[in-house]
Amino acid sequence: MREIKETMARTSSIAKDNKKPKFSSRQHNRCKLCGRPRAYLRKFSLCRLCFRGLALRGEIPGVMKSSW
Repeated sequence: MREIKETMARTSSIAKDNKKPKFSSRQHNRCKLCGRPRAYLRKFSLCRLCFRGLALRGEIPGVMKSSW
């Protein structure tokens, strides 16, 4: 199984997105754990990779792997 890196995004990209944008529509959502800008889940403030890892370990309350 793949291990999630601490930061997937470049430090400069994260710092750039932390600044207040000139226009509000330019704001990007980033994962709180790794800083990844894509595949972001708003409800949990995580990217899909971090969400999956935490869910499989049972660290997100109320979330479990589905099976049918």
